[in-house]
Order: sequence, then C-alpha cells, then structure tokens
Amino acid sequence: METEKATVEVPASASGRVKAISVKEGETIKVGQVILIMEESAGAAKAEEKKPKPEAKPEEELSETAQAQEKEVKAVAAPSQAPRADTRTRPRAEEAKKEAPQPPKPEEEPRTEEARELIAAAPSVRRLARELGIDINEVVGSEPSGRVSEEDVRNYARSIILNVTRLRPAAQAVAEPLPDFSKWGEIERKPMSGIRRKTSAALSEAWQTIPHVTHFDQADITELEELRERFGKKAEAAGGKLTITAIALKVVASALKVFPQFNASVDAPAEEIIYKKYYNIGVAVDTDRGLLVPVIRDADKKNILELAVELTKLSEKARNKKIAIEEMQGGSFTITNLGGIGGLNFSPIINSPEVAILGVARAARQPVFVDGQIAPRLMLPLALSYDHRLIDGADAARFLRWVAEALQQPLLLALEG
Repeated sequence: METEKATVEVPASASGRVKAISVKEGETIKVGQVILIMEESAGAAKAEEKKPKPEAKPEEELSETAQAQEKEVKAVAAPSQAPRADTRTRPRAEEAKKEAPQPPKPEEEPRTEEARELIAAAPSVRRLARELGIDINEVVGSEPSGRVSEEDVRNYARSIILNVTRLRPAAQAVAEPLPDFSKWGEIERKPMSGIRRKTSAALSEAWQTIPHVTHFDQADITELEELRERFGKKAEAAGGKLTITAIALKVVASALKVFPQFNASVDAPAEEIIYKKYYNIGVAVDTDRGLLVPVIRDADKKNILELAVELTKLSEKARNKKIAIEEMQGGSFTITNLGGIGGLNFSPIINSPEVAILGVARAARQPVFVDGQIAPRLMLPLALSYDHRLIDGADAARFLRWVAEALQQPLLLALEG
C-alpha cells in the first residue's frame, strides 16, 4: 500500500491461500477496510483451535469483524499505524453516552444599548480602537468598574487575529476551472499518486503561510573537490559516496549551532519560537514516485564518512520503496541538491514547519580574480530560502557566508565545527 509518504508492505495475519482480492490497484482505501480474503491452511486452522479463547466481558460484544476472524476464512484489513488482531465494539453504555445530545452552551447575552453607551474608556483608547477597526463596545475592560484600557483593545485585536488564523490556517487560492483541452487535441488523465498529492498540499500550504525570501551566494570549492577525489575511495570502501551533499550535511550541522534561529519553528497561534536542541537534517531525494526527504538524525555527532554511508543507504531505500515513514520525520533543516542534473541556481520552498532550506546547484569553473591574478576556480552556487517571520536578511547572509567559507576552507570546519 502507498501512503502519503511511503510504500508499505502489509503482512498477512495467517498463512494460507488468497481466495479473493477486494480492492483494485490505485483505489483509495480506509483503515479497517477489507482488502483481501484468505483461506487458512489446515495446519494453521488446527493451531488456531488449540489456542484458549479469552472470555468476553459481559458488557462487551464481539463485532461482526471479530466474529469473522474466528472462522477458517480470514479477512486481511487495511491497517492503521498499529493494527489490532481483533476489533471489539464499545460498551453500549459508552456509545449511548456519546450519542446522547449535549445541552447547548448558554450564549452570552449581547449588551444593551444603554450598557454600550456607558462603556468607560479614555479618548486615546477610543481613538486606538477606531484605528484598529474595533468596536470599543465589544471590548471587555479589565480595569476597575470595567474601564477599557489600551492593552484591552490590543488584546482583543490579537484574539481576533488568532481566531481567524485557527479557522483559516491558509488562504486557499481559488482555482479557475480548466478549459476543455480535448478541443485542441488528444489528452490523457492520470490520478495523482499519494506522494504527489501530499507533496502538492504541503508545498502549497508552505508557500501560502510562510513569507519566503531566498538569498544567493557561491563557494569556491576547488580545494574541497581535490580532497573529495582523494578520499572518495575510502568512503566507497565503507559503503557510501563522498558527495558534496554528504559534506554539506556536516557543514550545515555546525552552522546551525552557530545560528540557532535556523534550527527552529514558529508557533504562530502561541506567538512563540521553538528552538530545537537536536540537529536532524533532511535531504531531498528524487525518486520515480516524486520527492522524498529522508532525515539524517544527530548529524552533528557523526563524521563525514558516517554521514556519507548513512545518506547513501537512506537514498537507496527511498528509491527502492523500502523507506519507513519514521525515517522521514523529525527533521529540523533540509538540504536539496540539483547539481547532478544541472542549472545555475534555483529558489527552494521551505519544508514546513522548518524555517529554512539550503539549495545546492551545479558547480562550474569560472574565471575568478585571486591574489591579483585571474584563475579558473570551481564555484558552487548556493541558495538559502528562509522564513522572514523569524530570520532577517542580514542573518541569512551571515549564515550562508559561514557555510560557503566552511566549504572553501575545510580546515575551518575542523577548527570551529
């Protein structure tokens, strides 16, 4: 089965022969839905009969699903995160309690016209309310005798903004109806895969809710490339590849310690910033099913060879549909590298709820003025997209320059990283 993030195998609940498959390829199924019917082998059925059956509680009844599982023919259902062997109904008293209509909450009575006229507030407070577009009569005063202060007006305005944010987390753009493309030629429609649907929704939400800014820079990796070629065979012997991405993992993990605001998340409703004390870095991997982002955990505690081996293994698992959902969760920063394909530069979209993402493009030799002379140098384009709610432009420039200098001077990473 393909979930929103990965392809998973569903283990059979018993050994035997498949009698019927109840779903079609590409069909969307729900948790608990029967996906196939299987007839147990004789040996498995006898072993099932020898097992002592637990006594049912008097207030519970076996559901139809559980009763069917006690027979020789068993149905394999679509599992949730932790599927159970049998399903039981809730006690009738509990269900009756949940189904019972709840009494409506008493609504606050609106203020009378007389009460509205008696709202106590200074002229400056009333002026602030008018500037914010707030009806002063709707604000509850916190001062003695119900007098409304400027802080009361600001708190009321803040509560309105937060309520609107909770009700409408993202302003959804209204899509225009598509024209009939078949009028101009032959077309073909194909459903989106689960991963493509998830990617589409996540990137749309990130683009609409995060104020993106992208800062560009480049790093001279001439010396780094010589070191990479020299130690590449050592990494291959360990089971990995000494790629620019593997080296960038170590550089970024060190940079996040120097610039902690890049290893954070914004909790807008609570008006708080969450700083993470761990350094889990995701790496975007191109697969035939779409973009997947495996996460390298505790990147700051591993050397470059260890990061190279782990990155190679996770990338292979992602491309071979063997990666688990847990291996793509918990990231605090993301790196995406298009250098193997080409391009001068690009502007990556932040992987929400993270606040920044580093894009790496293809390195190319360029004439650079060094020590009074023009020399060919291998220059690596870098792009840093960041959340402007938390990160200022100057901070982004410093962060990316730190990364570029660490790539230009590998010894700097050994000294400061």
